Amino acid sequence: MQAFLIEFGNMLLRWLHVIAAIAWIGESFYFVMLDNGLKKPAEAEDARRGVAGEMWAVHGGGFYHNQKYASAPAKLPDDLHWSYLKAYTTWLSGFALFALLYLTRPEIYLVDPQSTWTWAAAMTGWQANIAALVFLALGWLVYNELCKRISPTMQRDGVLGVAVALMMVAVAYLATHIFAGRAAFVLVGAVMATAMAANVYFWIIPGQRRMVAAMTRGQAPDPLDGKRGKQRSVHNTYFTLPVVLLMLSNHYAFLYTDPYAWVVIVLFIVAGALIRQFFVSMHAGHIRPVFAIVGALFIVAAFALTAPISSLSSAPAGTDRAARSDTGDATAFARVHDIIQQRCSECHAENPSSESFSAAPAGIMLDSDARIRAHRAQIKQAVASGYMPLGNITGITDEEREAIANWREDGS
Repeated sequence: MQAFLIEFGNMLLRWLHVIAAIAWIGESFYFVMLDNGLKKPAEAEDARRGVAGEMWAVHGGGFYHNQKYASAPAKLPDDLHWSYLKAYTTWLSGFALFALLYLTRPEIYLVDPQSTWTWAAAMTGWQANIAALVFLALGWLVYNELCKRISPTMQRDGVLGVAVALMMVAVAYLATHIFAGRAAFVLVGAVMATAMAANVYFWIIPGQRRMVAAMTRGQAPDPLDGKRGKQRSVHNTYFTLPVVLLMLSNHYAFLYTDPYAWVVIVLFIVAGALIRQFFVSMHAGHIRPVFAIVGALFIVAAFALTAPISSLSSAPAGTDRAARSDTGDATAFARVHDIIQQRCSECHAENPSSESFSAAPAGIMLDSDARIRAHRAQIKQAVASGYMPLGNITGITDEEREAIANWREDGS
């Protein structure tokens, strides 16, 4: 029952997280599109009132007229709309998910016993938890300091962009060497998502509140508050697509089990940013396919890097498959069956005996010969890559991994 309660809570939190993220991203994308699509006001009166740009739109059978003021209008309404609750809900629900799944079972999900860094492979569960939390906090602190020191008045945002990109390369490299692959991808996404939410909490909303307060007192708002908010908002929009991919990555073991997983992360971050730039430019009235094309090329590079390498059969040269004895095939499968029953079926069964799961992870059940054969390709990939068993909690040996890797298509 405890495992079921945890999984049910996981489902509800994930649902909330996805709903909040859709709402936040949708609103963010809309305002970026609006900001880039504004045109000079057609009416002279609007320009005199401080309107810097406007956009006419039609949606849902109605017509909309959006206007943006250069600094602030002469009077603000009492029901001014603020955009921040969706951002906070997304981050809080995401962190709760991370805590529920990863921080409660760090020995399985966070620690990478195969890490080439000895100290990382030897971490205990509580040490891995602390390392993960520190990793998130340092990610935000370093990013924030880069923004404050390189481009405090928004005059060197290009240089800042390069610095942030290099920082994310370092984050990807460190995460994939310190933590288990699945957690590493999520943590890189979480570093970016934390920066996004913190940008809203520490910079965008406080700056907007100061601007409103100044207007209420009859004073001119500090233009730097608007510029800082715009700077952090631009960063957020380029982070969005990579973050979504990294948060979905836990469903695709071929991504985080690749020997060059940190390169895979970097390729997708660059691809996401370039594709986002294509849409930002399009909304500004400039169709520049080069951004989408180059972004697609980075995705192709990720495909090439993660694609499995075909190998020749391990059978001796000149041996015909039909010539193998049925007894030999049966014996070979029996060996694979025994390994899976000993190392895998504790979790991957119709009724798992493991206290960590109330149902088979990903719906993959390996408690019969037919089910084992049906999932042959997945078993070989997951076991050979070292991803399964999670944290090698069942103690599978290298010899057993090799036996599964040599399991041929004919069932032998």
